Amino acid sequence: MSKAIRVHVHGGPEALVYEDVDPGRPGRGEVLVRHTAIGLNFIDVYFRTGLYPAPAGMPVTPGGEAAGVVLEVGEGVDRLKPGDRVAYAVPTGAYCERRVIAADKLVEVPEGIGDEQAAAMMLKGMTAEYLLLRTFKVKPGDTILYHAAAGGVGLILGQWARHLGATVIGTVGSAEKAEIARAHGFDHVVNYRDQDFVAEVAAITGGRKCDVVYDSVGNDTFPASLDCLKPMGTFVSFGQSSGPIPPFSISLLAQKGSLYATRPTIFAYNARREDLVRSAEALFDVVLKGAVEIRINQRYALRDAAQAHADLEGRKTTGATVLIP
Repeated sequence: MSKAIRVHVHGGPEALVYEDVDPGRPGRGEVLVRHTAIGLNFIDVYFRTGLYPAPAGMPVTPGGEAAGVVLEVGEGVDRLKPGDRVAYAVPTGAYCERRVIAADKLVEVPEGIGDEQAAAMMLKGMTAEYLLLRTFKVKPGDTILYHAAAGGVGLILGQWARHLGATVIGTVGSAEKAEIARAHGFDHVVNYRDQDFVAEVAAITGGRKCDVVYDSVGNDTFPASLDCLKPMGTFVSFGQSSGPIPPFSISLLAQKGSLYATRPTIFAYNARREDLVRSAEALFDVVLKGAVEIRINQRYALRDAAQAHADLEGRKTTGATVLIP
């Protein structure tokens, strides 16, 4: 038996139960992994509350990213062997000491990247990759707006976007978070609590506005985000930490300047093995080059996942957080 966090009934952080679970043995095409570090992400909250349905039903073990060591491989797995360092990003299942997982979901962690780094950056870093390189291909000279700049994805994306030659504007909710964002690639930071971010973006850009807005906040930043885009700009909604965006008429996009809008997910972008590998390789490359630094700002024991969730929802965390089994 090993320990895991499971949700039997949807609810608040108290719904996270630390209990014994049998991870089982790997079948064909599967691998048994011992986790050394587990990433914390807001999507974990969505599965805990029931906002997102659990892929395999209830009870659900939250957790979308982790790093660890291969303990055992199942039949047909020849790419991996016991002792290999691996990491992954999937919808659920990571909040545990050990788990069986499909081998094709795993990538090998290169030398130079630690386990905590890998666990903290797989979901967040590959999210930044598909947003910057595939959803909207950021190029030198582009201007982007990113909401929740001091969050886990934001601190990676800000550095990466600057590396790509973009002008990077971010929004945050405090002076402390503004300083953190500036230290991670953001050229301009707007405190939305005491500034109108639409007016600030207009001032920063001299009225030219942005090529793309990346928004994981949702309800609180819509439709104002559309007013930050230049004609034919792209609105990318990839989360809803403040609640879902309410239904709107598609004609609004025409009224705001013939805008594009998309609601992408990492799991669609990396559904194919070759896309997953390319995404991970691009992430590892910018980290190993030093263009993107992965800092672990908070650590919690796995058994304290409820406190980690409470702090995350209370906006008490910044950047990357890991749970340690």
